[in-house]
Amino acid sequence: MRQSFKSVFMMSIINLLVVGLLATPAVSGGNGPADGYTIHIQAPHMMADGTVGGPYHHYCKGIQKGEILQCILFESTAPDAKMVAVEYFIAKDLARKNVPLIQWNRAFHDHQVEIDTGRVVILDVKDPKEVKALAEAAGKTDGVLFHLWGKDQVIPDGTVTTPTSLGHVFRTE
Repeated sequence: MRQSFKSVFMMSIINLLVVGLLATPAVSGGNGPADGYTIHIQAPHMMADGTVGGPYHHYCKGIQKGEILQCILFESTAPDAKMVAVEYFIAKDLARKNVPLIQWNRAFHDHQVEIDTGRVVILDVKDPKEVKALAEAAGKTDGVLFHLWGKDQVIPDGTVTTPTSLGHVFRTE
């Protein structure tokens, strides 16, 4: 009986510590890899099952000397929103040199085609010139998405899907 009480007590302490750590905002001093996701884009996706998902909130930052924009995708802007996917915006020449056409058509999409649908919104930027410049830069990239948490799932179960954009066009070259 004593061992059981001790185990329960220790688990309670561990749970309190974990909950406390999860509820405490991390202080990275501005130098961590999670810093800098300041580009906010909203766009729907064409899910692997053919349904429209989203629109998802993409929070992005540039990496690899600007050749790649990596984004963390959320269901909403709520502080406790589920992170449901990641997306990479990759310079077209880099993506098309390194990804075979059959794989590109299966998993990638052209961001200019997606922007031209009118369904992509750049948020949190007030200056129209800056919005235009961001859209032009994004239009020079191809995207690849990795959805990690399905719409009706209670928890992510390890299933990863690769949806594309609405208006996706297969390449022939």
